[in-house]
Amino acid sequence: MSINMLVFDYRPTEHAFFANNHLSNFNIKFFSESLNEETVKELSETDRDSAMVISVFIDSEVSEEVINQFKNLRIISTRSTGIDHINAKAAARRNIQIVNVMNYGSTSVAQYTFGLIIALVRNIVASAICLKNLHKSDISFVGRDISQLTLGVVGTGAIGGAVCKLAHAFGMKILAYDLKEKQELRDKCGVEFTTLENLLKNSDIVTLHSPYTGENENLISYPQFEIMKHDAYLINTARGELVDIKALKHALDNKQIKGAALDVLNCESYNLKCDDLARKLQGCPLHCYEEVKIAHEIVKYSNVIITPHIAYETQDAIDYILKKSFDGIIAIINGGTNYGEY
Repeated sequence: MSINMLVFDYRPTEHAFFANNHLSNFNIKFFSESLNEETVKELSETDRDSAMVISVFIDSEVSEEVINQFKNLRIISTRSTGIDHINAKAAARRNIQIVNVMNYGSTSVAQYTFGLIIALVRNIVASAICLKNLHKSDISFVGRDISQLTLGVVGTGAIGGAVCKLAHAFGMKILAYDLKEKQELRDKCGVEFTTLENLLKNSDIVTLHSPYTGENENLISYPQFEIMKHDAYLINTARGELVDIKALKHALDNKQIKGAALDVLNCESYNLKCDDLARKLQGCPLHCYEEVKIAHEIVKYSNVIITPHIAYETQDAIDYILKKSFDGIIAIINGGTNYGEY
Protein backbone atom coordinates (compact mmCIF):
# COMPACT_ATOMS: atom_id res chain seq x y z
CA MET A 1 0.00 0.00 0.00
CA SER A 2 1.30 3.41 -0.96
CA ILE A 3 1.16 6.02 1.81
CA ASN A 4 0.24 9.48 0.55
CA MET A 5 2.25 12.07 2.42
CA LEU A 6 2.51 15.86 2.22
CA VAL A 7 5.71 17.50 3.49
CA PHE A 8 5.50 21.19 4.39
CA ASP A 9 8.25 23.63 5.40
CA TYR A 10 10.52 21.71 3.01
CA ARG A 11 13.99 23.23 2.99
CA PRO A 12 17.05 22.78 0.75
CA THR A 13 18.95 21.23 3.67
CA GLU A 14 16.48 18.33 3.64
CA HIS A 15 16.86 17.49 -0.05
CA ALA A 16 19.85 15.22 0.49
CA PHE A 17 17.97 12.88 2.83
CA PHE A 18 15.21 12.22 0.33
CA ALA A 19 17.70 11.86 -2.51
CA ASN A 20 19.74 9.31 -0.57
CA ASN A 21 16.93 7.27 1.02
CA HIS A 22 14.57 5.08 -0.97
CA LEU A 23 11.12 5.38 0.59
CA SER A 24 9.32 2.97 -1.70
CA ASN A 25 6.05 2.79 0.25
CA PHE A 26 5.55 6.55 0.31
CA ASN A 27 4.05 8.81 -2.32
CA ILE A 28 5.39 12.19 -1.20
CA LYS A 29 4.61 15.74 -2.33
CA PHE A 30 6.80 18.58 -1.11
CA PHE A 31 5.83 22.15 -0.28
CA SER A 32 8.30 24.86 0.76
CA GLU A 33 5.41 26.80 2.31
CA SER A 34 4.29 26.31 5.89
CA LEU A 35 0.91 24.73 6.54
CA ASN A 36 -1.70 27.03 8.04
CA GLU A 37 -5.31 28.08 7.60
CA GLU A 38 -4.47 30.07 4.47
CA THR A 39 -2.13 27.67 2.68
CA VAL A 40 -4.33 24.63 3.32
CA LYS A 41 -6.93 26.27 1.06
CA GLU A 42 -4.41 26.30 -1.78
CA LEU A 43 -4.05 22.52 -1.77
CA SER A 44 -6.00 20.54 -4.31
CA GLU A 45 -9.02 18.61 -3.08
CA THR A 46 -7.25 15.42 -4.16
CA ASP A 47 -4.23 16.21 -1.96
CA ARG A 48 -6.39 17.02 1.05
CA ASP A 49 -8.58 13.94 0.68
CA SER A 50 -5.81 11.43 -0.04
CA ALA A 51 -3.19 12.52 2.51
CA MET A 52 -2.63 9.94 5.25
CA VAL A 53 0.42 11.69 6.67
CA ILE A 54 1.46 15.33 6.86
CA SER A 55 4.90 16.45 7.97
CA VAL A 56 5.53 19.96 9.29
CA PHE A 57 8.11 22.08 11.09
CA ILE A 58 7.55 24.69 13.82
CA ASP A 59 6.65 27.45 11.33
CA SER A 60 3.40 25.66 10.48
CA GLU A 61 0.23 26.29 12.47
CA VAL A 62 -1.80 23.09 12.49
CA SER A 63 -5.08 24.29 13.98
CA GLU A 64 -8.30 22.32 14.28
CA GLU A 65 -9.54 24.01 11.11
CA VAL A 66 -6.44 22.83 9.26
CA ILE A 67 -6.70 19.29 10.62
CA ASN A 68 -10.34 19.02 9.59
CA GLN A 69 -9.45 19.81 5.98
CA PHE A 70 -7.86 16.35 5.68
CA LYS A 71 -10.51 13.62 5.51
CA ASN A 72 -8.22 10.57 5.79
CA LEU A 73 -5.38 11.92 7.90
CA ARG A 74 -3.85 9.38 10.29
CA ILE A 75 -0.53 10.94 11.31
CA ILE A 76 0.87 14.43 11.88
CA SER A 77 4.65 14.27 11.98
CA THR A 78 6.53 17.31 13.21
CA ARG A 79 10.24 17.56 12.56
CA SER A 80 10.77 19.07 16.01
CA THR A 81 10.51 18.18 19.67
CA GLY A 82 7.87 20.76 20.58
CA ILE A 83 4.30 20.25 19.37
CA ASP A 84 2.64 23.48 20.50
CA HIS A 85 2.14 24.49 16.84
CA ILE A 86 -0.26 21.53 16.54
CA ASN A 87 -3.72 21.37 18.12
CA ALA A 88 -3.13 18.04 19.84
CA LYS A 89 -6.66 17.87 21.29
CA ALA A 90 -8.21 18.30 17.86
CA ALA A 91 -5.91 15.56 16.51
CA ALA A 92 -6.88 13.24 19.37
CA ARG A 93 -10.58 13.74 18.68
CA ARG A 94 -9.94 12.42 15.17
CA ASN A 95 -7.69 9.58 16.43
CA ILE A 96 -4.79 11.16 14.55
CA GLN A 97 -1.38 10.26 15.96
CA ILE A 98 1.35 12.87 16.46
CA VAL A 99 4.98 11.97 15.87
CA ASN A 100 7.71 14.24 17.22
CA VAL A 101 11.47 13.82 17.55
CA MET A 102 13.26 13.88 20.89
CA ASN A 103 16.89 14.80 21.54
CA TYR A 104 17.70 15.32 17.90
CA GLY A 105 20.24 18.05 18.32
CA SER A 106 21.85 17.69 21.72
CA THR A 107 25.40 17.73 20.37
CA SER A 108 24.70 20.35 17.70
CA VAL A 109 22.87 22.72 20.06
CA ALA A 110 25.43 22.30 22.85
CA GLN A 111 28.27 23.13 20.46
CA TYR A 112 26.36 26.10 19.08
CA THR A 113 25.62 27.32 22.61
CA PHE A 114 29.33 27.44 23.32
CA GLY A 115 29.90 29.16 20.01
CA LEU A 116 27.54 31.90 21.16
CA ILE A 117 29.16 32.06 24.59
CA ILE A 118 32.63 32.51 23.14
CA ALA A 119 31.44 34.94 20.46
CA LEU A 120 29.66 37.07 23.05
CA VAL A 121 32.20 36.99 25.88
CA ARG A 122 35.13 37.59 23.52
CA ASN A 123 33.28 40.25 21.44
CA ILE A 124 33.97 38.35 18.22
CA VAL A 125 30.94 39.56 16.28
CA ALA A 126 31.20 43.22 17.35
CA SER A 127 34.92 43.39 16.59
CA ALA A 128 34.53 41.65 13.20
CA ILE A 129 31.75 44.06 12.16
CA CYS A 130 33.82 47.02 13.26
CA LEU A 131 36.79 45.95 11.17
CA LYS A 132 34.67 44.89 8.18
CA ASN A 133 32.95 48.27 8.04
CA LEU A 134 36.14 50.18 8.87
CA HIS A 135 34.35 51.96 11.69
CA LYS A 136 36.17 53.84 14.37
CA SER A 137 34.98 52.50 17.69
CA ASP A 138 35.42 53.43 21.32
CA ILE A 139 33.97 50.07 22.35
CA SER A 140 36.41 47.91 24.26
CA PHE A 141 36.82 44.44 22.81
CA VAL A 142 38.49 43.13 25.96
CA GLY A 143 36.84 39.86 26.92
CA ARG A 144 36.99 37.31 29.71
CA ASP A 145 38.67 33.94 30.06
CA ILE A 146 35.68 31.61 30.26
CA SER A 147 37.61 29.12 32.36
CA GLN A 148 37.43 31.73 35.13
CA LEU A 149 33.66 32.12 34.87
CA THR A 150 30.68 30.37 36.41
CA LEU A 151 28.12 28.94 34.01
CA GLY A 152 24.50 28.63 35.12
CA VAL A 153 22.63 25.93 33.18
CA VAL A 154 18.83 26.08 33.42
CA GLY A 155 17.57 22.66 32.37
CA THR A 156 19.87 19.63 32.31
CA GLY A 157 18.17 17.32 29.84
CA ALA A 158 20.07 15.96 26.84
CA ILE A 159 21.13 19.42 25.61
CA GLY A 160 21.73 21.01 28.99
CA GLY A 161 23.71 17.95 30.07
CA ALA A 162 25.86 18.16 26.93
CA VAL A 163 26.48 21.85 27.69
CA CYS A 164 27.62 20.91 31.21
CA LYS A 165 30.12 18.45 29.76
CA LEU A 166 31.57 21.08 27.44
CA ALA A 167 31.73 23.60 30.29
CA HIS A 168 33.60 21.06 32.39
CA ALA A 169 36.10 20.58 29.56
CA PHE A 170 36.64 24.36 29.51
CA GLY A 171 37.32 24.31 33.25
CA MET A 172 34.27 26.34 34.22
CA LYS A 173 32.44 26.20 37.53
CA ILE A 174 28.92 24.94 36.79
CA LEU A 175 25.67 25.68 38.60
CA ALA A 176 22.50 23.99 37.41
CA TYR A 177 18.78 24.18 38.01
CA ASP A 178 16.43 21.34 37.14
CA LEU A 179 13.43 19.65 38.72
CA LYS A 180 15.28 16.35 38.24
CA GLU A 181 18.86 16.58 39.47
CA LYS A 182 21.38 14.40 37.62
CA GLN A 183 23.89 12.53 39.79
CA GLU A 184 25.99 11.71 36.72
CA LEU A 185 26.58 15.42 36.09
CA ARG A 186 27.57 15.90 39.72
CA ASP A 187 30.03 13.02 39.58
CA LYS A 188 31.58 13.59 36.14
CA CYS A 189 31.37 17.36 35.71
CA GLY A 190 31.28 18.73 39.25
CA VAL A 191 27.87 20.30 38.63
CA GLU A 192 26.30 21.94 41.68
CA PHE A 193 22.49 21.82 41.56
CA THR A 194 20.84 24.79 43.21
CA THR A 195 17.77 27.01 43.13
CA LEU A 196 17.03 29.18 40.11
CA GLU A 197 17.43 32.31 42.26
CA ASN A 198 20.85 31.26 43.53
CA LEU A 199 21.94 30.31 40.02
CA LEU A 200 20.95 33.72 38.65
CA LYS A 201 22.70 35.55 41.49
CA ASN A 202 25.99 33.71 41.13
CA SER A 203 26.44 32.92 37.43
CA ASP A 204 28.55 34.93 35.02
CA ILE A 205 26.74 33.31 32.11
CA VAL A 206 23.17 31.95 32.25
CA THR A 207 22.16 29.54 29.48
CA LEU A 208 18.62 28.24 29.00
CA HIS A 209 17.86 24.65 28.00
CA SER A 210 14.40 24.03 29.46
CA PRO A 211 11.47 22.91 27.31
CA TYR A 212 8.58 25.36 27.00
CA THR A 213 5.60 24.11 28.98
CA GLY A 214 3.31 27.13 28.93
CA GLU A 215 3.67 27.43 32.69
CA ASN A 216 7.26 28.67 32.38
CA GLU A 217 6.53 31.46 29.89
CA ASN A 218 8.74 34.49 30.66
CA LEU A 219 10.84 32.39 33.02
CA ILE A 220 13.42 35.14 32.73
CA SER A 221 11.74 38.53 33.19
CA TYR A 222 12.15 41.74 35.20
CA PRO A 223 12.62 40.12 38.66
CA GLN A 224 15.19 37.66 37.32
CA PHE A 225 17.24 40.34 35.53
CA GLU A 226 17.27 42.39 38.71
CA ILE A 227 19.10 39.68 40.65
CA MET A 228 21.59 38.75 37.91
CA LYS A 229 25.13 40.07 37.99
CA HIS A 230 25.55 43.36 36.15
CA ASP A 231 28.37 41.82 34.10
CA ALA A 232 26.49 38.59 33.36
CA TYR A 233 25.44 37.27 29.95
CA LEU A 234 22.22 35.51 28.94
CA ILE A 235 22.19 32.74 26.31
CA ASN A 236 18.96 31.25 24.94
CA THR A 237 19.00 28.39 22.46
CA ALA A 238 15.89 26.74 23.93
CA ARG A 239 12.59 28.55 23.31
CA GLY A 240 11.85 32.22 22.75
CA GLU A 241 8.89 32.09 25.12
CA LEU A 242 11.24 31.56 28.09
CA VAL A 243 12.55 35.15 27.92
CA ASP A 244 10.46 38.31 28.29
CA ILE A 245 11.99 40.36 25.47
CA LYS A 246 10.67 43.64 26.89
CA ALA A 247 12.38 42.87 30.18
CA LEU A 248 15.54 41.87 28.30
CA LYS A 249 15.67 45.20 26.47
CA HIS A 250 15.13 47.02 29.77
CA ALA A 251 17.95 45.04 31.36
CA LEU A 252 20.31 45.79 28.47
CA ASP A 253 19.39 49.48 28.35
CA ASN A 254 19.89 49.85 32.11
CA LYS A 255 23.09 47.78 32.21
CA GLN A 256 21.55 45.17 34.48
CA ILE A 257 23.35 42.56 32.38
CA LYS A 258 26.31 42.85 30.02
CA GLY A 259 24.95 41.10 26.94
CA ALA A 260 22.75 38.43 25.41
CA ALA A 261 22.87 35.86 22.62
CA LEU A 262 19.61 34.42 21.32
CA ASP A 263 18.99 31.76 18.72
CA VAL A 264 15.26 31.68 19.47
CA LEU A 265 12.58 34.35 19.76
CA ASN A 266 8.87 34.49 20.33
CA CYS A 267 6.80 34.91 17.15
CA GLU A 268 9.64 33.37 15.14
CA SER A 269 7.80 33.20 11.83
CA TYR A 270 7.88 37.01 11.84
CA ASN A 271 10.92 37.75 13.98
CA LEU A 272 13.43 35.58 12.17
CA LYS A 273 12.63 36.51 8.60
CA CYS A 274 15.59 38.25 7.02
CA ASP A 275 13.43 41.19 5.93
CA ASP A 276 13.36 44.87 6.76
CA LEU A 277 11.12 45.95 9.62
CA ALA A 278 8.29 47.24 7.44
CA ARG A 279 8.08 43.92 5.58
CA LYS A 280 8.22 41.96 8.84
CA LEU A 281 5.32 43.92 10.28
CA GLN A 282 3.06 43.38 7.27
CA GLY A 283 0.26 41.14 8.47
CA CYS A 284 1.97 40.66 11.83
CA PRO A 285 -0.55 39.66 14.55
CA LEU A 286 -1.03 42.28 17.26
CA HIS A 287 0.45 40.06 19.99
CA CYS A 288 3.66 39.73 17.95
CA TYR A 289 3.92 43.37 16.85
CA GLU A 290 5.84 44.62 19.88
CA GLU A 291 8.00 41.49 20.03
CA VAL A 292 9.16 42.06 16.46
CA LYS A 293 9.88 45.76 16.99
CA ILE A 294 11.95 45.11 20.11
CA ALA A 295 13.94 42.31 18.46
CA HIS A 296 14.64 44.62 15.52
CA GLU A 297 15.99 47.22 17.96
CA ILE A 298 18.19 45.07 20.16
CA VAL A 299 19.76 43.13 17.29
CA LYS A 300 21.61 46.36 16.50
CA TYR A 301 23.22 46.47 19.97
CA SER A 302 26.92 45.63 19.96
CA ASN A 303 26.43 43.37 22.99
CA VAL A 304 23.60 41.33 21.45
CA ILE A 305 23.77 38.41 19.02
CA ILE A 306 20.58 37.07 17.44
CA THR A 307 20.64 34.17 15.00
CA PRO A 308 17.69 32.59 13.13
CA HIS A 309 17.07 29.37 15.11
CA ILE A 310 19.93 27.39 13.61
CA ALA A 311 21.57 25.91 16.72
CA TYR A 312 20.35 22.41 15.82
CA GLU A 313 20.93 22.85 12.10
CA THR A 314 23.79 20.60 11.14
CA GLN A 315 23.35 18.15 8.29
CA ASP A 316 23.84 15.34 10.79
CA ALA A 317 20.96 16.58 12.97
CA ILE A 318 18.67 17.19 9.98
CA ASP A 319 19.24 13.66 8.66
CA TYR A 320 18.63 12.28 12.16
CA ILE A 321 15.33 14.20 12.46
CA LEU A 322 14.06 12.87 9.15
CA LYS A 323 15.13 9.30 9.87
CA LYS A 324 13.43 9.31 13.27
CA SER A 325 10.34 10.91 11.77
CA PHE A 326 9.97 8.10 9.23
CA ASP A 327 10.75 5.48 11.88
CA GLY A 328 7.85 6.87 13.90
CA ILE A 329 5.48 7.04 10.95
CA ILE A 330 6.26 3.47 9.91
CA ALA A 331 5.84 2.24 13.50
CA ILE A 332 2.34 3.69 13.64
CA ILE A 333 1.40 2.40 10.18
CA ASN A 334 2.47 -1.06 11.37
CA GLY A 335 0.10 -0.88 14.32
CA GLY A 336 2.04 1.00 16.98
CA THR A 337 0.85 3.97 19.00
CA ASN A 338 2.36 7.42 19.52
CA TYR A 339 6.02 7.08 18.66
CA GLY A 340 7.03 10.55 19.81
CA GLU A 341 7.22 11.82 23.36
CA TYR A 342 5.46 14.99 24.45
